[in-house]
Amino acid sequence: MSTDHLSYPSRLNDTNINNDSQHILIFFVPGNPGLIGYYAPFLSGLRDLLDSDASLSTTNFHIHGQNLAGFIDEDHEPFTSRRKPYDLEYQIQHILKTVSGQRIGSGSKQGQSYDHVLLVGHSVGAYIALETCHRVLQDPSLAPGLKLTSGILLFPTIDHIADSPSGWKLNMLRQTPLLGDNAYRIAQGFLRLWPYSTLHWFVSKTLGFPPHAADVTTQWLKSRDGVWQSLHLGMDEMRVIGEDKWDDELWEISQSSKSAIPKFYFFFGQQDHWVADHYRDAFIQKRSAQVERTRIIVDEGNLPHAFCIG
Repeated sequence: MSTDHLSYPSRLNDTNINNDSQHILIFFVPGNPGLIGYYAPFLSGLRDLLDSDASLSTTNFHIHGQNLAGFIDEDHEPFTSRRKPYDLEYQIQHILKTVSGQRIGSGSKQGQSYDHVLLVGHSVGAYIALETCHRVLQDPSLAPGLKLTSGILLFPTIDHIADSPSGWKLNMLRQTPLLGDNAYRIAQGFLRLWPYSTLHWFVSKTLGFPPHAADVTTQWLKSRDGVWQSLHLGMDEMRVIGEDKWDDELWEISQSSKSAIPKFYFFFGQQDHWVADHYRDAFIQKRSAQVERTRIIVDEGNLPHAFCIG
């Protein structure tokens, strides 16, 4: 499956490193809509920060991120009533397959697996990243040679998403007879009325999106299947992402496991319309004792859930 991606390879060359240098892959999983273009300034800024840290001067950090499946028309055959958009389970399998296939692209270790892989997920991408770690820990044969070291979960929607303010609205739409199944048709019909240039102007000037976000948003809204894919995945998220199912399977996994246990870092928004505050607070209280495996931060500023747009 061919899809859009962003890649920022290590800027070190063979004269700066030796055969013992670590190669670390930072793999980014986007939220919904699953378009990696939204995160270009964020990932390029991360590249610059890593390169400016003198203490990391002999470590090869490679950054890679790509779309979730189905969000651009070129990566699939047209969706139909029989060939519907991809659900959350498909996206998890898609990311697992993609991550496990990543290899060092150049240098003395070209073609080898990365020494460490760090998954970064935003919104539902955090759920996908966490579930990817869970599956590999339970069955390493799913991804031989994949060394998942840690995960950074940004504005994670991993617990009762349907009870969040925006999730409640989307879940009501999902459960409304006729309307839920036809919401994408209504949206597509409305969007067809807008010429591309007019819609781009509206997104840019009226909504105030910067150039990179305005371009990505307009292309998505004017695509053949992108809006349908987004709504279909969103409604499936409402159905699937409920009770925290990882209590005894991930954080409490036996120390005798053959797989290394990743360390997770959670970054929650102070006000996040896709996260129910009471479930977030209960999650934090439950995990706060597991300091060896988790770190949890709640934003003290006012970062929005869709931080990648600004």
